[in-house]
Amino acid sequence: GTGGGPEKTILLSAPFMADTDYWLASAYMHPPDDAGFATIQQRAENWNSPLISVPDRGACDRRIFRNMLRLCKHYNVKIWHGHDYKSNLIGLMLRPFWKMKLVTTVHGWVKHTMKTPLYYAVDRWSLPFYHHVICVSDDLHERVLKLRVKPERCTWIPNAIDEQTFKRQHPPADAAMRKQFDTPAGRLVVGAVGRLSTEKGFDRLIESAVTLIKEGIDMEVWIAGEGDAKDDLQQQINQTGQGDRIKLIGFCEDTIGLYHALDVFVLSSLREGLPNVVLEAASMNVPIVSTLVAGVPKMLTDQHDGLLVPIADTPALTDAMRQVLTDPSLRESLSTYARQLIENEYSFKHRMAKIKTIYDQVMGYNHVTPSPEEHAVAGTTH
Repeated sequence: GTGGGPEKTILLSAPFMADTDYWLASAYMHPPDDAGFATIQQRAENWNSPLISVPDRGACDRRIFRNMLRLCKHYNVKIWHGHDYKSNLIGLMLRPFWKMKLVTTVHGWVKHTMKTPLYYAVDRWSLPFYHHVICVSDDLHERVLKLRVKPERCTWIPNAIDEQTFKRQHPPADAAMRKQFDTPAGRLVVGAVGRLSTEKGFDRLIESAVTLIKEGIDMEVWIAGEGDAKDDLQQQINQTGQGDRIKLIGFCEDTIGLYHALDVFVLSSLREGLPNVVLEAASMNVPIVSTLVAGVPKMLTDQHDGLLVPIADTPALTDAMRQVLTDPSLRESLSTYARQLIENEYSFKHRMAKIKTIYDQVMGYNHVTPSPEEHAVAGTTH
């Protein structure tokens, strides 16, 4: 598809490493007919991020191994940085044929399907053999340490955001997207972004929105994304009779334009790592209501830079949304402190400095500048 938070993190890494001794390229495995890959390509081009297309015809496609080995030799890859079960497994399979250091980032095991238990088992089996494992949340860090990964080879580095790109330029009322959706003046817009699947809890967001709309709060909800649960969510919306107020707006390429239009951002997820969408909303000065999922409570402080509610607690989610929607001063306070948090602790520049330190460690450089021929890094995803 068009990718999500991990894809953004991977592609954004290359330009932030441009001034270092490491050159990064993203080798992206995808079905040959995947129309969504065009969006990934455009994003990579916009960010000046080297992207290598690797057609992937499924689990039995042996060409993946040969193509990846060819890429490693061609670019003289010294570090293989995997980002999911398949890239982690392939890295292990390649190493006997091409000596390189293995690094991986664990983004979380959140989507549950018939196949994912096997995929996640393969991923967890691979981790102890990697030279370094990066975890995007503290709960993932704890889980990985229980998988026989040595503490000195495991680091918690939260996701981050390019706060100069994700920066509010005007108030929500002036956003072009509100005109696109014919949003009446004075109406509050609540936004949510993510894959349309059960672990995102969008059904609970819809329930909360219906309650608040019936109470007379002038609001509407935009849910941006695509996924398997789209039909079920649309049916739920139709049954509420609030289709003019609760909208599935599909994939949104202009995410900055979307955040500009929002008065409130809601994360209703049941399972996550540290969601990039929370970082994006905070960086864009959008007040946040979120469940206490994974890395979020380590990032946000309730009633200070966000409102936090228990996972799967729809009444609590409704109460928090009501609180922020009816209190303009609270919205202003939450958004201001959230932006300050991003600037101080979740800058992408700071994150990549930590990644570079890990690359130096696994290469044994001890922060000594490597020779030019020893700098290629392949970031892989599937």
